[in-house]
Amino acid sequence: MNIHEYQAKQLLAQRGVAVLPGSVVSSPEEARAAAQRILAGGFRRVVVKSQIHAGGRGKGTFRRGFQGGVKVSQSPQEVYRLAESMLGQVLVTPQTGPDGRVVRRLLIEGAPVIRQEYYLAVLLDRSSSRPVVIASTAGGMNIEEVAAATPEKIIRESIDPAWGLMPYQSRKQAIALGLTGDLVNPAARLFQGVYQTWCDCDASLVEINPLALVDLPDGQRTLVAIDAKIALDDSGLFRHPDLQAMRDLAEEAPLEIEASDYHLNYIKLDGNIACLVNGAGLAMATMDIIEHFGGRPANFLDVGGGATTEQVTAAFKIILQDPNVKTIFVNIFGGIMDCDVIAQGIVAAVKETDLKLPLVVRLEGNNVEAGKRTLAESRLPLLSGDSMADAARKVVQAAKN
Repeated sequence: MNIHEYQAKQLLAQRGVAVLPGSVVSSPEEARAAAQRILAGGFRRVVVKSQIHAGGRGKGTFRRGFQGGVKVSQSPQEVYRLAESMLGQVLVTPQTGPDGRVVRRLLIEGAPVIRQEYYLAVLLDRSSSRPVVIASTAGGMNIEEVAAATPEKIIRESIDPAWGLMPYQSRKQAIALGLTGDLVNPAARLFQGVYQTWCDCDASLVEINPLALVDLPDGQRTLVAIDAKIALDDSGLFRHPDLQAMRDLAEEAPLEIEASDYHLNYIKLDGNIACLVNGAGLAMATMDIIEHFGGRPANFLDVGGGATTEQVTAAFKIILQDPNVKTIFVNIFGGIMDCDVIAQGIVAAVKETDLKLPLVVRLEGNNVEAGKRTLAESRLPLLSGDSMADAARKVVQAAKN
């Protein structure tokens, strides 16, 4: 689950990470009032930031032609005009795709004098099964590009989960970033706060880009999180009702929301061959083999290892709401799952939805003979795949026809 920048900063601030003074607003009048308060506090400029679940906001374009979802201003009246141009409008960035996202909230913050920008993140290193702190002096840039072009600028610190991020590790990274003197210990405490946020929230990613060395209005030079992103692990959300309350359904695709209500993992893609698969690995392989034979998958849909007939029926209904779908590929390997349960679900779903699209089914594994018998006795007009490759060929051909 993703959350907004302002929500991420709230969580970080609760754990001692310095953030800029600001307010979340949903109207031009609120934006102007927030700017007046910030400017009265000593800042000479304020920044107006569109709040959507996507990066690249500053370089984005609104559908009406207004350029930039992040703007700096020196007057409350100008902030008012900027808010008018942003709120309620669709912002398109490289990460939103052509459909863009509607801006419903703005974050109004003080804009300090920035002396240096850094990158800081905590995420899970799956190769070592440990959290890792990643830092870089190339703040404000796409970290993937930095890693590819100048890997020497990436500083990694692996963390023993039994002990957590140790103070000496935090100080070592602060020094590696070039921080010296009175800045080392505050930086180390900030790193500790970022790591604590990652742990406390069951996050998959906590990213500050940029983390900046700034001059505040009172003359203090300090490190501040200028931007922040937190991705939460869905599997841990049951422990965090406060974090669940931060979910913004308006930022999620309607079909993905409906799928989550049935505990289905669904992601819409831009192809025309719908996939219904059990297991994330098999789902990825299914999409790959469709592409291999010249087709284009319309979705990722994992019904999980213990799907019920009701879930399979719901999956079919979700698939059929996508107007681009021309055919459906059901690819099931019954390890834990009973193939006959899936077959019964397919029969019920086809009858309930009055399916007219070509349907290709490949079943293998636990109780597969009973599953195939259920499909055969149903007399449904479906194609059966003898193997995964055979089924993929048939579904791609059906989509072309």
